[in-house]
Amino acid sequence: MPAIVLVGAQWGDEGKGKATDLLGSSVDYVVKFNGGNNAGHTVVIEKDGKREKYALHLLPSGILSPNCTPVIGNGVVVDLGVLFEELEGLDARGVDTSKLKVSANAHVIPPYNRTLDKVTERFLGSRRIGTTGRGIGPTYADKMSRIGIRVQDLYDEGILRQKVEAALAFKNQVLAKIYNTRAADVDEVVTELRSYAERLAPMVADTALELVQALDRGETVLFEAGQATLLDVDHGTYPYVTSSNATSGGACTGSGVPPTRIDSVIAILKAYTTRVGEGPFPTELNDDMGEFLRKTGAEFGVTTGRPRRCGWLDVVIGRYAQRINGVTDFVITKLDVLTGLDTVPICVAYDVDGVRHDEMPVSQSDFHHAKPIYEEMPGWWEDITHCRTFEELPENAQKYVLRVEELIGARVSAIGVGPGRSEIIERFPLKPSVAS
Repeated sequence: MPAIVLVGAQWGDEGKGKATDLLGSSVDYVVKFNGGNNAGHTVVIEKDGKREKYALHLLPSGILSPNCTPVIGNGVVVDLGVLFEELEGLDARGVDTSKLKVSANAHVIPPYNRTLDKVTERFLGSRRIGTTGRGIGPTYADKMSRIGIRVQDLYDEGILRQKVEAALAFKNQVLAKIYNTRAADVDEVVTELRSYAERLAPMVADTALELVQALDRGETVLFEAGQATLLDVDHGTYPYVTSSNATSGGACTGSGVPPTRIDSVIAILKAYTTRVGEGPFPTELNDDMGEFLRKTGAEFGVTTGRPRRCGWLDVVIGRYAQRINGVTDFVITKLDVLTGLDTVPICVAYDVDGVRHDEMPVSQSDFHHAKPIYEEMPGWWEDITHCRTFEELPENAQKYVLRVEELIGARVSAIGVGPGRSEIIERFPLKPSVAS
């Protein structure tokens, strides 16, 4: 022990790598338990006096730590082409990727689901969800419809062919007759998927068993969520969500590790709020201040390159994330982006048709019409990127953090003050002490 779950507290892109770095060499396994290559995260490593940036999409960030075993859990949907493209890119930069483990129960994204994803989104027009078009949603739909293809199926050509035929019996009708798109060929799909089998074989494992055994040995396992709380298919701003459970509960179902083994939940909260894709966003700034946050914070999608929508910090969302995930520790990232502002607003509640809401509205319609109620905090002008203790922060920056901590209902254990891995303040240890 311990087992630690790491989640995003907003709509993603919060900077989960900061918490992973703080846990550092104490982490023996890092597990990705949901999503696919529809989200990405950037990790900046200082090497030989230089900053090297790594953009990861499908792989867990533990792949960059030499003493850590990275795991792709059963809850992930895997685009095999993307997997090997990422591995090749890291190998070329001298990163050892040989420890990667992939669950035999993880589902594979077949080429026809990428096609379906793209044509469906185009067909929806103004009603589009904002999907990345990478086949994630259709593959999760296949999983629930029990026509999905799992990693283990690649090693039995007869079963693989049967599953592809079963899926395409319906999907080809949709592609050809509704979307006027070329039907997928069974042989081509089987050949493409089988082409990865030999190379993938050394990575395939019963990862659920391996993770529980690691915990039994007293090793530390970090479960790293893709996407974030407000994108969770059950608890997010539906229907503008992802197709998997990005909250702490998903760590158990997506890895095979039971909830009784989880010791702490760390949530990452950006010092302001961003969102990619469609959907309501109460604090969004469609003005010069929004552009300031976007440019200063380099708010462009790692996977898509799309500019992120930006707005002030929303602690109504923060409180919701604390409750849904059972957060024990928050990490605030990108506090440095707010440097140089006279005042820094915090959204503390919503006004919905004249009624104050201190918690997330029950209905999507109310959330769509929510107007932020702000509390103004005094800003600061001092450079904070060199600060390594809380006391070194300017007084107003300290007040901002303490007020956020009070409003979200859980302690702020760490604060990101710059893009580098070392540019962070640790107020309280993120790794819990666990009695034997």
